[in-house]
Amino acid sequence: MRREALVSNQVYHVLTRSIAGFRVFSSSSNCRRFVNTLLFYRQEPCGIRFSRFAESSVEIQKMYLADMKNRVSIVAYCLMPTHIHLILKQLAENGISLFMKNCLESFSKYFNTRYNRKGPLWESRFKSISVKTDDQLLHLTRYVHLNPVSAGIVEKPEDWDFSSYKKYLAVNKIKRPGDLCDWDGLLEIRPNDYKKFVEERINYQRQISKIKKQLLDGYSG
Repeated sequence: MRREALVSNQVYHVLTRSIAGFRVFSSSSNCRRFVNTLLFYRQEPCGIRFSRFAESSVEIQKMYLADMKNRVSIVAYCLMPTHIHLILKQLAENGISLFMKNCLESFSKYFNTRYNRKGPLWESRFKSISVKTDDQLLHLTRYVHLNPVSAGIVEKPEDWDFSSYKKYLAVNKIKRPGDLCDWDGLLEIRPNDYKKFVEERINYQRQISKIKKQLLDGYSG
């Protein structure tokens, strides 16, 4: 079945999982590497290899990124041990597909080399769901940011370093070329209100996560 093309200027919830539930993001260094991958490949090719970019200082990275045209805007993200949540706005034709292909292939090569591993790292082609309304987008950011809490990895979303949640709580800071996320024109975030909005959903999302696990365990049994 042919996949429907993703539309430019449309926002999507993008999800990809590791193969067989493999714990890809079990170390901080792997998470940091993937965040750098997101930062690099969201733009059009800039004439350098990712390996050189990753080894550069933050100042040099900002220089590379300053005048680059982006394929996608990363509205929000969360890395989980076995999967990735991204909220992306496509800016250029085929932008999300190219972005995801480059990110996943690049990280697979790095991971397999580091751990002396062979074979695919990701379950299948990424999944994407169109986000239709501003309200849906706002609630989706909350769902994404609460994933580490729902999974029992941390008590509060700000305790997880590998999501965009803390960026949402610091929106009054000046944006710079090296900033990963951009929701201008899509969301109006007031840090205190957003924190309350997220925290009031913690218990509910934990319960939903437990119910899902019980259903899956019951089905497996």
